[in-house]
Amino acid sequence: MFFGHGTDNAWDDAAALVWHALKLPQTVKPSIYERRVTAKGRAAVDALVARRIEERIPVVYLTGQTWFAGLPFKTDPRALIPRSPIAELIEQQFAPWIDPTTVKKVLDLGTGSGCIAIAAAVYLPKAKVDATDVSDDALALARENVRLHKVGRRVRLVKSDHFAGLAAETYDIIVTNPPYVGARELRSLPAEYRHEPRLALAAGPRGLDSVRIILRDAATHLRPRGLLVVEVGNTEAAVRRAFRELPFTWLTFERGGGGVFLLTAEQLNEAVRPPARKRKVGKRAKSG
Repeated sequence: MFFGHGTDNAWDDAAALVWHALKLPQTVKPSIYERRVTAKGRAAVDALVARRIEERIPVVYLTGQTWFAGLPFKTDPRALIPRSPIAELIEQQFAPWIDPTTVKKVLDLGTGSGCIAIAAAVYLPKAKVDATDVSDDALALARENVRLHKVGRRVRLVKSDHFAGLAAETYDIIVTNPPYVGARELRSLPAEYRHEPRLALAAGPRGLDSVRIILRDAATHLRPRGLLVVEVGNTEAAVRRAFRELPFTWLTFERGGGGVFLLTAEQLNEAVRPPARKRKVGKRAKSG
């Protein structure tokens, strides 16, 4: 079995299933452990554990809920399970990389369940957030989470393939956890990943298809001194090789995780700017 969709060990997986099956409160008090479990309760636990083992379904798809940046989210197979280390950056309001008080507009590209967009709206309460996805199913789930957190006035859901549906909109921060799994890695993923939408994982032969588009077009949609934050996970080495000219800042996180880079608007503009033409020097004609 594989652990990595919200927990990293069997004990925590089992605890989450027991808690959900017995409908126990999120606030843990010592008296909870003194409760007697009924036969019906034991049967409910056994049924969930059996599905986790036999069908290899990630726990949070069985419980229908997960947490991201300290916030609860509804989750199901319509979208990728929230687990990005970017949560830690959002909790820090993207500081020290940008002054949070200057952030007026954020774009979450490929929002999935809406977790990054909604968390950004919660931690940056003065900012408006656009959340895009190409999947109608993912946008429907994101809409449910927007309602759950009551941020509908500041989070706008947009159907868009990358930047295609955004016209000339510009942002202080573009943050994205795009598809970045290459063909070989996709074939070798544990069975748990087969329950997640392939559209949210697969990114061409080397996992770079989506990242290439983002790096090509992001500068057009970033405001001066804006930030681009992209998670590429295990594709980090391939990204470094493919884009040697870019001065990536690779972020580290106290709670673990990696494969997240940061670029400023100025760095992107410098990279995409066409090289200056060299002035052609020729011999001056002699006067007659």
